[in-house]
Amino acid sequence: MFGAFTEDQEQLRELVRDYLRDKSPEPEVRRLMATEEGYDPAVWQQMAREIGLQGLAIPEQYGGQGAGWVELGIVLEEMGRVLLCAPFFSTVVLAATTLLESGDEEAKREYLPAIADGSLIATVALTEEQGRWDEAGISIPATHSPEGWTLSGSKHFVLDGATAQLLIVPARTASGVSLFAVDATAPGVSRRPSVTLDETRKLAVVELDGTPARLLGAEGGGWPVLRRVLDFAAVGLAAEQAGGAQAALEMSVEYLNTRVQFGQVIGAFQALKHMAADVLIEVESAKSAAYYAIEAAAEDNDELPAAASLAKSYCSEAFVTAAHQNIQFHGGMGFTWEVPAHLYFKRARSSEVLFGDASAHREALAQRIGI
Repeated sequence: MFGAFTEDQEQLRELVRDYLRDKSPEPEVRRLMATEEGYDPAVWQQMAREIGLQGLAIPEQYGGQGAGWVELGIVLEEMGRVLLCAPFFSTVVLAATTLLESGDEEAKREYLPAIADGSLIATVALTEEQGRWDEAGISIPATHSPEGWTLSGSKHFVLDGATAQLLIVPARTASGVSLFAVDATAPGVSRRPSVTLDETRKLAVVELDGTPARLLGAEGGGWPVLRRVLDFAAVGLAAEQAGGAQAALEMSVEYLNTRVQFGQVIGAFQALKHMAADVLIEVESAKSAAYYAIEAAAEDNDELPAAASLAKSYCSEAFVTAAHQNIQFHGGMGFTWEVPAHLYFKRARSSEVLFGDASAHREALAQRIGI
């Protein structure tokens, strides 16, 4: 399994890190998280057309670069470091992966090139009001008539649901869970942003009322596709969490080495050294878990389901630990709006429950390895 990144992959990391450092500094994160859209359209286009990030892992025959999950994982890790405000995860990790896994060649040829060139923002509207990430949580009906399919019902906690132009919506048919493509401007679609703890990641409620929809892939074949997509999503989110945890640790170390108390930097105090060392162990272990899962995703081998749950559970708790301790290291300042520590803590908490929390993934891991 994973050994080390290649020289080309390290160059990709350096390129993306420099770019994001310039385009997503803390003041820009604060500006964008206060907007309804939550991203900068000019930067989104530049990411696609000058750097090719949206099409990085999309096969060349669909307008992408044909790289793999290792490269995508590197990009996601770097985006997690800076809390990038953009619909990248929803469009690239969720929607593009669903299209690739759907087996619908016509849909892939129609939508993937537009995702790759930055002209299409898409998302998957999976969860409903109860917030479940499993098959039983999908209940809204799809109705078929001579005019085609229509959907009615509501989807909640939809990543970038208020700005996406394409909604991929799982719904129930007589054959089971099926996938549908919905134009966000279609009749019967209404969307409203959700008020959330983490303003850097936009969520929305999507209401559908007799909305025309296009079947993706085979009727009744939606859940096997979504199960794989959720594994890939867990891997991608684990990479993001590892990057966020690393940034929180670096913020802590910088403060410990500059804050002077009793005539010396507080990082010289033994108790704080021990606390920082514990966080370092958590962060490095999280990165190892994320890299292991990224390689399993890249190879798409039998270890992917277990690796995805392992990485998501560990990285969720490691990010929360690093973000929480960062606030503690900063003392009273850590609780203030001006210090960015709270931004990482909120992202850590929101990411912890996205696609299932750590306990849910530990249970899934136990089942997947036969315990």
